[in-house]
Amino acid sequence: VQLQASGGGLVQAGGSLTLPCAASGRTFSSYAMGWFRQAPGKEREFVAAISRSGVRTYYADSVKGRFTISRDNAKNTVYLRMNSLKPEDTAVYYCAAGRVHSERIYLTSHEYDYWGQGTQVTVSS
Repeated sequence: VQLQASGGGLVQAGGSLTLPCAASGRTFSSYAMGWFRQAPGKEREFVAAISRSGVRTYYADSVKGRFTISRDNAKNTVYLRMNSLKPEDTAVYYCAAGRVHSERIYLTSHEYDYWGQGTQVTVSS
């Protein structure tokens, strides 16, 4: 699976962005998907995850209520909708795919098999 994240950019605090991540291949619905982010000088951190059918989602406390993860298996795409953005959301955002045989979701980076190249999100105050 190859992943291509896009949609990043510069936005003012309080604004919104949607990050799509397009996947290659015909087995997209066999993968749990996740979003992670890495700010300068910090470790990569979990943001959100979604199960293979989309029935289950999970969010980091720092983004809960502001971010929404979703997927369209017909389009081989997972999305991260980000509302009420804060300067501390500034980071490179990565999408990731992990093989599953159920509706489980993965919360740690080592559970994912494939990663996209990342897209920069910068939130100005």
